[in-house]
This record gives sequence, structure tokens and C-alpha cells, in this order.
Amino acid sequence: MERFQLWAVCCPQKPPLRLLRVSVDPLQFAVDILPPFPDQLVVFSWGDWSVFSENTTVEVELTGAGEPLKLGALSSQTRCLQWIGDANDAISWMEGCTRMKLQLVVKGQLSKKSGPRRGKKLNQPQRNKGTKKPGQILAELEVTPQAIEQTGSLWQVEKQNYGKRKHSGASRDLENSCSSPQYRKSTMPKTLLFAARDKILADHLDDRDLVTPVPSGRWGHALCAINDWTALLIGGQGAHMKFCQDAMWKLSTEDNSWTTAGTVAKGPTPECRVGHSATFDPETRRIYVFGGSKNQKWFNDMHILDTVSWRWSMVKACGKVPPLAYHSSTFFQRELFVFGGVFPRPHPEPDGCSDSLYIFDPQNEIWYQPIVQGWKPAARSGHSACLLQRELYVFGGWDTPICFNDLHVLDLGLMEFSPVEVSGHCPSPRSWHASAVVSNSRFLIHGGYDGNQALSDAFSFDAETRSWTAIVSGALPQEPRAGHSLLAIGSTDSRTEEERSRGVSAVIQSSSLLLVFGGGNNEGKFFSDTHKLPLEVLFGQ
Repeated sequence: MERFQLWAVCCPQKPPLRLLRVSVDPLQFAVDILPPFPDQLVVFSWGDWSVFSENTTVEVELTGAGEPLKLGALSSQTRCLQWIGDANDAISWMEGCTRMKLQLVVKGQLSKKSGPRRGKKLNQPQRNKGTKKPGQILAELEVTPQAIEQTGSLWQVEKQNYGKRKHSGASRDLENSCSSPQYRKSTMPKTLLFAARDKILADHLDDRDLVTPVPSGRWGHALCAINDWTALLIGGQGAHMKFCQDAMWKLSTEDNSWTTAGTVAKGPTPECRVGHSATFDPETRRIYVFGGSKNQKWFNDMHILDTVSWRWSMVKACGKVPPLAYHSSTFFQRELFVFGGVFPRPHPEPDGCSDSLYIFDPQNEIWYQPIVQGWKPAARSGHSACLLQRELYVFGGWDTPICFNDLHVLDLGLMEFSPVEVSGHCPSPRSWHASAVVSNSRFLIHGGYDGNQALSDAFSFDAETRSWTAIVSGALPQEPRAGHSLLAIGSTDSRTEEERSRGVSAVIQSSSLLLVFGGGNNEGKFFSDTHKLPLEVLFGQ
């Protein structure tokens, strides 16, 4: 039970209060609250909920003036509760109060793993059925319910990063609550929660307790931003050719915390895969997951995740599109543009690469091939495609045994391909590199595989000057890697009101942060590290 703790915060300027077990009842926790009494409270748990049975709840109430004032309940799914006493009944209850105590009562059973006392039976699990009065409960902050059984591959002790990452270590349920959509709708100052976290980390924990939830090492995954502070990771493959069972994670860039998200979304979840694409449409706030492969199985299915309702759906689209992996996928004017990729051929023929462009129309749920003019790029896979306003730049990739470093641009207004005559320090041939659009006229590439070894260099391309520039920065990962993700996040929408009304896709005006995650070195090592750096570090702005 020592590794399960309950805490309360009454004021951001004061340290959090730890609730201690009541001697007469080891499953009841309490702490005295001295006047002046707070008009808001944050109550949260820290530690391992697996010491309790699956449906255990912790009821939260205030005592001191007549009947206890019910505040709500904590559970393994709702580990943080905040309360504002601005309702009339709450105010009147507090007016007659000369002494106040915060009391939490466990309603459940100790799990078998925690070794319950012989002959001791706890109260049966039950949900808090008390009526929540207006204004009493502002929000019960939902947290991802991931007390994963196989913690060995998902929870990694990172003592070497304690100094720089302690804020993302111990109080994971509190931090995850801070980044939840419910919290953002709250009027509660965020400093209240982080003041509690910082105080606990400074005064009550040592580095042996610090574990950080992180995705397992992988490559061939997909990472996309769903807002200016949150990115979603889907799929991938790790060591020993095993597909990642922890297939879906959510990253908050505000506190550098990862939370598993696979069991949160409802509906038919996509099968584990590698080489797929996940593309976010800011208009509908949906993620479109297409293609990929798994061992000898290839996919051309389309899965859609609604990030508002957190529900998966699978589209049975009209039209034909082949199974593809390691293709590129881009949203433009409410349509999904898929170019290139590798596809299966009948045995014993080798897999082939595509030079075709396919478009998915979500409104009509149909695939079609547009008429494309100009000089198309050669067939390839493992390339990158970066959208700068209405121009789609395709770089690199390979079609065995050829590895490319050419650059083509597709004018999406004219639907015409043309090669780009470039100047400057051109990147060497590569595939499975990472890329990110960082402004209206510039994108970055990093790493990749040249057919012999993984790479670690980085370059930026300026569409206005048609020039490449080598990027030398110690902030970028120095260990060679391929199949990783590069993501610009914290961008602003540069569309006019007229463009928004016409459904013109959002164009990145500027981005504040660059994320680098995962990848492999082609020698059996797979990365699970996350690098976050301001873009001005790269460009000196």
C-alpha cells in the first residue's frame, strides 16, 4: 500500500497534503484542512492501482459541518478530481464549518497480488451513486486507464534522464490529467496541479521510484499532430520482427508525457502494421490510417479515428487502390493524396514499387486516380512528400537496388509533376528518412537508409530559393536511424476566413517545436527516445 498514495492541493502557493491512513480503518485516508478554507480542491492518486481489485473506487468527501459533502470518486480510470465550491449549497455548507477534514474511503478489495489479510474482507466494489450538484464537481479528469500487465516492455526506468525529465516521471496520472481535453475546459489554474507535482517530486520521491511511460522501440510507425500540443503515435515494428502490441500512444508536448491510448478509442481498431500512413484532417479532426503490411499480409484498408469522439470506423470505399506500404499520404482541400509505395507481387516475383497517385474522397468514400501531366518521378517507396501551400514536394525513396535523392514537385492546382532543379548542399540518396514541413516555404529531412547504412544528417529545403542547406545541430539525434518520425508541432493556421469557409486545407505558417521519435539503425537496435527542440535552435531565428 505504500506505493499507492493519495494527495490533495488546496493552494498553488502551498505544498500538497498527503492523506494518511486512519488507524482504526486502514482503508480510510484523511487529512485536516486548516482555515482559511479553500474554495477549490484538487485530489489525486499516485502509484499503482493494481494493489486493488479491478473495479475499486475511492470516494472523496469533506466532513466537518453536519452531513459530509460528497465530492466524487477516484478510480484507475479517473485518477484526478478537481472541485470548486461555488454552488450555493456548497457555500452554505462551508459557512457553518469551523473544522474541515478531507476524507477518502476505499471501496473495493485488495488484489491477490498485494496479499490481503486473512479473514479480512473489504466492502464490495460499488460506484459512487451520489448526486453531483451543480458547481460542486467541476470535472473528473479522465486519464488513460493503462495499468498494463506486461510492464517490462512499456515502462522503462530512465535514471540517467532524471535531472532533465523528472517532471514527466512519477506523477504520471496527475500529468496526464493536465493534458486532457476535460482539463482544458476547466477554469482551474494549471499551476495548481503542477505545483503539487513539483513539490512531490522534490520532497517525497527519489530517483529509484521514477519510471516514465514510453512507447516501446519501433520503426515504420506513423506520428501525427492532432493539435498544437498533442501528437498521436500509431503502429510500428520493433525488435525481433515483432509488431508493437502497445500500438497507440499520445504525447503531450507541454509536459513531455506519453500515455497509452489504444484502449481509449472505441470501435474496430486497425490491425498492427508497419509502413502505413496516418494523416490528420484539421477540418474534421479525423485521422486517416491507410495501408501498411504485416509479415506476408498487405493492407489497402482505410480506418478513420475521430479525435473528438475517440471512435474508430472502417470505410468500405468504392473504387480501387492496391495494397501499399511505405507510401506518402497528404491532405489537400479535403482529399487524401497517396503517392508511390511498395506493393506485393505473386511469388516468386519481388515486390514492386508504384509511381501512381491515388486520391481518397472522404465525403463520397471513393478512391480515384486523377489525370496527371508532366514528368512523373520514377516508381519508389520509403520517400517523403511535403506540402508547401499547393505544391507537393516528393524527395528520395528507393526501388531496389536504386536509391534516389531527386526532388519532384506536383502542382496540385494544375495536377502537373515536374523535376526541381536545386542548388546548395543536396542530401545523399536515401529512403525511410523522416521529414517535416516547418513553414509555408520550407521543409526538413533527417536520417534515413542509403542501401548500406542508416544516416544521421539533416537538411532543409527552401522552396523560394530552390536550395538545400545542411543542418548541423547537436540537438538532433546523433545516432543514425531510419524509419523514424519528424514532426513540426505548435503551428498557426494562416488561412483567411474565406479560405476556411471554402474548406481550403490549413497551411503551416510557422511551427514552434520539432519532435523526433523512434526509428532503427538497421543493425537490430530500435529507438524509443523522444527529442523535442525549438525550431529557432536549428535556424537561429
